Amino acid sequence: MKLRIVSMLTIVMFILGISGCATIPEEHQGAAKGSGIGAVAGALGGALIAGEGSRTKGAIIGGLAGALIGGVIGNYTVDQKKSATETANKYNYQPSAGTVVRIEGSSAKPARVKPGDKVDLDATYAVMTASPNTQVSITEAREVRLNNELVGNPEVNVSHAAGTYLSSVPLFLPADARKGTYRVITSIKTDAGKDSREASFIVE
Repeated sequence: MKLRIVSMLTIVMFILGISGCATIPEEHQGAAKGSGIGAVAGALGGALIAGEGSRTKGAIIGGLAGALIGGVIGNYTVDQKKSATETANKYNYQPSAGTVVRIEGSSAKPARVKPGDKVDLDATYAVMTASPNTQVSITEAREVRLNNELVGNPEVNVSHAAGTYLSSVPLFLPADARKGTYRVITSIKTDAGKDSREASFIVE
């Protein structure tokens, strides 16, 4: 019931043109989920969508514009796939390097969709720190472009200890989404630097 009320308030805030975010108490340890709303000119942010028992680490800000107006940004999720030791060994990481982030891969799945379908904007990235228990502030940014026009820019701020993580932002396309090839530029940023990768999906 609480979740339903918060969802309604979030939608009302969007209608009034007020940016915001929402969080849900921690209940499970598997994944971090959350979403929020934000605005760029003519953008539609996602209303709060979070499952029962989800754990929020951050809220999505940003929005959708142009060819994606009428779409929705869904649940943000993130899961740790490798420990700090496994990640450091893979990259032969040395503590003298300080904080390092590396994107191992990014994708938009499925690669071919139709208007109204859902596309998962995924990224797998490694975080390495001199002290494995240090929490690093991270911004995950995803730019979605059609014909070089920015049509979406969901971002989420999280903090992670060293390790390898898989994160995902579901994008629900509007029923009248324009056809074409959409580029997705994913950037993982920290105070020490950033790494970026590009993927794409086609709306048929």
